[in-house]
Amino acid sequence: MKKTTRRTITERDDMRPEYDFKNIKGGIRGKYYKAYRAGHAVKIHKTDGTTFVQYFSLEDGAVLLEPDVRKYFPDSEAVNQTLRGLISLLPKKHGAKAKT
Repeated sequence: MKKTTRRTITERDDMRPEYDFKNIKGGIRGKYYKAYRAGHAVKIHKTDGTTFVQYFSLEDGAVLLEPDVRKYFPDSEAVNQTLRGLISLLPKKHGAKAKT
């Protein structure tokens, strides 16, 4: 049986040696969420010396799906169809009850 070897982080040939991730404790989930929702600009520097700025923002009502969920839904139609199916399973509301 052939022995398999695992490469360590320092042995990876696609990472520069000056990058040291040993002291990193972990990322903060949602750190840039509000800023991303507000929108962002991307500057594209062209070879002729001009700069093109493109602005991006999420549409009102847009929802970001996590990567593990995204693999089950190829497009927004699939998401909406599934959610409508779940909504049909919820109990119907028969108006608000009056306080006594």
